[in-house]
Amino acid sequence: MPVLLLILAIGVFVWLWLARRGSTLTRLCRWREDRRVGPGHFRCAACGAECILPPGQVPRHCLRDAG
Repeated sequence: MPVLLLILAIGVFVWLWLARRGSTLTRLCRWREDRRVGPGHFRCAACGAECILPPGQVPRHCLRDAG
């Protein structure tokens, strides 16, 4: 039984690590779609960074240091 719990815990940590790899967002990232400008135009409420993406996509990266 303890071996099963250990394998399960390792599996959860591996899944969390793999799920996080595709994103650099932090707790401070607050992306909001600004539809007044146009579809796919996003602005970060925390730092003011802006990006334009194709419809249906959302920002997955922090642009705080890009400016």
